Amino acid sequence: MTVPATAAGTQLKFSIVVPTYKEAGGIERLIVMLDDVFKRNKLDGEIIVVDDNSPDGTGDIVERLAAEGYPVRCLHRPAKMGLSSGVIDGWRFARPDSEALGAMDADFSHDANIIPAMVEALSNGYELAIGSRYVKGGGIEDWPLQRKITSIVAIALAQPLTPLRDITSGYFLVRRSALEGVELDPIGFKIGLEVIAKAHYRKAIEIPYVFTDRVAGTSKLNQNEILNYLRQLVRIYRGRLTGRT
Repeated sequence: MTVPATAAGTQLKFSIVVPTYKEAGGIERLIVMLDDVFKRNKLDGEIIVVDDNSPDGTGDIVERLAAEGYPVRCLHRPAKMGLSSGVIDGWRFARPDSEALGAMDADFSHDANIIPAMVEALSNGYELAIGSRYVKGGGIEDWPLQRKITSIVAIALAQPLTPLRDITSGYFLVRRSALEGVELDPIGFKIGLEVIAKAHYRKAIEIPYVFTDRVAGTSKLNQNEILNYLRQLVRIYRGRLTGRT
């Protein structure tokens, strides 16, 4: 099912967390783009940048944009502490009246133009909306074959946990109420997997978008993160089997 990408008049309050480390090359453009999407669609959203003490001045750029009136705040962390923990810390830092919390990457791989559709879905009874590469209308551009195979295998390993197709998506909005009482494990960078597997939601929807490989900065994916993903899966499956999730 696809929700039309329009949400004029929607007043659902939401906060989107963008974790960063050395993203000075693109963070200003991303914030300006998100601000434009919010204004054109009359969305009540805020951007939370969680910066892990980037040596290239990413956090300083965000602070300047905040002072200029853009709907962004920066949470400065003392060192590189990981994407998933950054998202969780960002949710704690988000304004308390935000009814939905989300996450997206800073590298332009996630299409900001589907945010109105995500907001519309949560305004119409869904508790979780994820940007999906693996439903009709979605796709991936500029990935080498090895990266595509890695993604397919990762999803196959997690598929018994949910009927959703893009379970490794890191681009989503979830109702804050669906996270109440949920213990999220910040290992690795697949925070979306944690939310999809553990959050308390009855209705979820996948909004198609075309994933584009990053245009600035460096990729998070490496051998260590692959091992962290496998550890994360083991913990989630163990929790399901013992009834702890």
